[in-house]
Amino acid sequence: MTVTAEDLTRQATEFLASHDPKTTDRLEFLRARFDAGLAWIHFPAGLGGQNAPRALQSVVDAVFTEAGAPDNNPRRIGIGLGMAAPTILAFGTPEQRERFLRPLWTGEEVWCQLFSEPGAGSDLAALGTRAVRDGDDWIVTGQKVWTSGAHESQWAILVTRTDPDVPKHQGMTYFLCDMTAPGVEVRPLRQITGEAEFNEVFLTDVRIPDTQRLGAVGEGWKVAQTTLMNERVAIGGHVQPREGGLIGIVAKTWRERPELRTPELRDRLVKHWVEAETLRLAGTRLRQQLAVGAPGPEGSAMKVAFSELNQALTGLEVELLGEKGLAYDDWTFRRPAIVDFTGREAGYRYLRAKGNSIEGGTSEVLRNIIAERVLGLPSEPRVDKDVAWKDLPR
Repeated sequence: MTVTAEDLTRQATEFLASHDPKTTDRLEFLRARFDAGLAWIHFPAGLGGQNAPRALQSVVDAVFTEAGAPDNNPRRIGIGLGMAAPTILAFGTPEQRERFLRPLWTGEEVWCQLFSEPGAGSDLAALGTRAVRDGDDWIVTGQKVWTSGAHESQWAILVTRTDPDVPKHQGMTYFLCDMTAPGVEVRPLRQITGEAEFNEVFLTDVRIPDTQRLGAVGEGWKVAQTTLMNERVAIGGHVQPREGGLIGIVAKTWRERPELRTPELRDRLVKHWVEAETLRLAGTRLRQQLAVGAPGPEGSAMKVAFSELNQALTGLEVELLGEKGLAYDDWTFRRPAIVDFTGREAGYRYLRAKGNSIEGGTSEVLRNIIAERVLGLPSEPRVDKDVAWKDLPR
């Protein structure tokens, strides 16, 4: 039986009648919403959803928003929602889905991503963090880097090297790692902004039960592709309202400060306004595609465009503000839980946007994906495809 928008509106209204958001504890409210199948409605029954069309999520969300219901702070738990959850749903056992998805959605357990390494960033398949089988457990040793939110996370999605004697893409295995386990050490990485939202993570003889393995041994690359495709959609595919985000900030300054205007800045602002609107409409189209299927390589194009536009807009804003644009509001060292582009000054936005073309897949790598998987162009020569990982030069 197909669930309709009317069905979901009725269910959400009835739920609110029995769970008044003004008097119900926030966490209990979120748990009950998950159990009622009104969390992510396209997920299976019993796992927060009803196997409903993904496009109807906005119907449910609108009812809860209008009622002033609490949300699950999606900005804080974005890695869990956008990357860990769809991967666990796709490859997890029934026990893993039952154990992890509910506290992930309610925000009781925050997730991070242990993928990149000092010697394996753009080329993720070159990673060397080792996982060695020890009875019913795996012993993991290695180093990960650029890990957003690791200092606040209880769990991590982790890719390791389990077989160094086969080509690099074949010898990887994917795990769910308890960030509180003995041997896990998180160290902050201070950025050019003065903050440390990123971390490096050292894994020293970390014991992970085989029950926390996601997917088959040696199929870590296959599982990771699901994560990465969802990551790029999560970063670049968020749909803003018209003049939402950075374009709205710059346009507001332009309207309120006519003394700052020049013809050259006007031409650039109009160009970026059109680009922002194009990106917004493309994001809407991508979300519609997601409603009827899984994310594909199109998310890579969205992420590249998002990165370039952010960097162009923050550069324009600094120039528009003149001397004031060169000022920096606060170099205080802090370890934020979320990235706040709109709550800080222009100087912060300019510096932080430099990371957009690196995080979540470098623009260079994503252009390769677009060329090969979207445009169908020939692959670039790869001489290491059939070479065992242990024999690769380092």
